[in-house]
Amino acid sequence: MSKKIEEFQKIINESDNIVFFGGAGVSTESGIPDFRSKDGLYNLKYKYPPEEILSHSFFINNTKEFFEFYRDKMNSLKYEPNITHIKLSELEKKGKLKAVITQNIDGLHQKAGSKNVLELHGSVLRNYCMKCKKEYSAEYVFNSNKVPICSCGGIIKPDVVLYGENLNDNIVEKSMDYIRNAEVLIIGGTSLTVYPASSLIYYFKGKKLVLINRDSTQMDSRADLVINDSLGNVFKNI
Repeated sequence: MSKKIEEFQKIINESDNIVFFGGAGVSTESGIPDFRSKDGLYNLKYKYPPEEILSHSFFINNTKEFFEFYRDKMNSLKYEPNITHIKLSELEKKGKLKAVITQNIDGLHQKAGSKNVLELHGSVLRNYCMKCKKEYSAEYVFNSNKVPICSCGGIIKPDVVLYGENLNDNIVEKSMDYIRNAEVLIIGGTSLTVYPASSLIYYFKGKKLVLINRDSTQMDSRADLVINDSLGNVFKNI
């Protein structure tokens, strides 16, 4: 494994045009549960399946139950960035990392100091009234005991992409541009099974594709370097 990390370090050293594409595995080492592992949210027992709860139709038709689950399981305010978030922030400060593209909604990249973060699935940190569009903090939503209501009477919705909703076209276009123009693309902590986010990597035409994930992925054969380990074990040595 040390030889692979040495190779990874060499790739980083030789490029000033790196893009990082990350999934749930980036934040699990901060204590935030993922979705699909045996201990993930999708394997927890609730009155409704989490996949159903986190859908647009459920939010509209069962708003109270949605927020009960959301406050219980999606509150990332109590978590801190881990070594991967911190190292990526440092690489950005050095001018090497041009963008972080993330499927996570926890805001930990920004908390670690990263500036150019493209959030494909939105963020718990942004919330808005569905009626008047007034913005509200994550603290306001997570500290609400019932359905959070705006001063105008409208329901406050987290700015996260629920099942059945489209990704933000502007964020997708920017992500495609960064990946298309990157010299090095590092993919970490994702099984690359969530469409359409996973399809973005097909736009990469650069020199080095690096895949870091505990388990193998369907894209391993396309990569120049595959490291099957936790992101923390890799980035603590960078």
